[in-house]
Amino acid sequence: MNLSVIGCGRWGSFLAWYLRTLGHGILLYGRKGSAHLEQFRNTRSNGLVVLEEDVALTDSLEDAVSHGDIFVISIAAQNLRDLMKPLSTFDLREKTLVLCMKGIEVSTGKRLTQVVEEFTNAKTAIWVGPGHVQDFTKGIPNCMVIDSRCQETKERLVRMFSGPLIRFYYGDDLIGNEIGAAAKNVIGIAAGMLDGKHLTALKGALMSRGTREIARLIQAMGGREITAYGLGHLGDYQATVFSEFSHNRMFGERFVQGKEYGELAEGVATTTALLDMSHACGVELPICSAVDQIINQKKNPDEVLSNLFLRSLKMEF
Repeated sequence: MNLSVIGCGRWGSFLAWYLRTLGHGILLYGRKGSAHLEQFRNTRSNGLVVLEEDVALTDSLEDAVSHGDIFVISIAAQNLRDLMKPLSTFDLREKTLVLCMKGIEVSTGKRLTQVVEEFTNAKTAIWVGPGHVQDFTKGIPNCMVIDSRCQETKERLVRMFSGPLIRFYYGDDLIGNEIGAAAKNVIGIAAGMLDGKHLTALKGALMSRGTREIARLIQAMGGREITAYGLGHLGDYQATVFSEFSHNRMFGERFVQGKEYGELAEGVATTTALLDMSHACGVELPICSAVDQIINQKKNPDEVLSNLFLRSLKMEF
């Protein structure tokens, strides 16, 4: 099967590498002027993966559309709308879009599948769950989730994407898995803040309370509470809350230490989007609020984190 991977950053290039190992014909797309794409053109590597010569590289969206019927999309969540505008000028009726990033659109409060639905009625799925490129390329396996409103699409993608490195589970709550996957990045930032303040022992409280507050939000948004305890959210904590490779955890750690961190941390924008959601549906999100106070309101991290974990358990649970 020929597949187009849209986005040649760390995760997108891994997906191209991984899907190539399963025998698929891969075309990797990067926007014009992309430094990542240029690096692959020059060296076939970004330091994490090496792409075989038969992995095609392009900055032409037309080439990406014509290459195959499945688009595996891995770009910054807040840039999805900008991609969909030109992408929707092509005939997508027989295409399947697989969204592999985790976020909520800040400007509208929409889940990413809802953004896609504004532009096309093509089949849409999400690919979420734990895993880091650095672990996968060492041969360390993990479990992930494919979810979609269309059962046939889920079954087809699980068959196509399963291999020794990744075992897939079928999701059955698109709303819950999208919100949970996006929200785990905010919990990751909070975990990094605890690390940065030498409060790592509080991660147990963070994980139990974080899962509970996101479960309530998922229910209020029309999903199922139990989904927060699956691979899309709680199951992704190891890769986000503890791993040295987690951009969100590292961002949080560096932020409270007053240090710059140059990589994308999707959880920053997601914090704002989740708080907007919480206000709309009347659900308290204390951890998200704490992260927002520290990052956006510039409040003292020591005071905010202390207040968060001195909060009455009766009020929280």
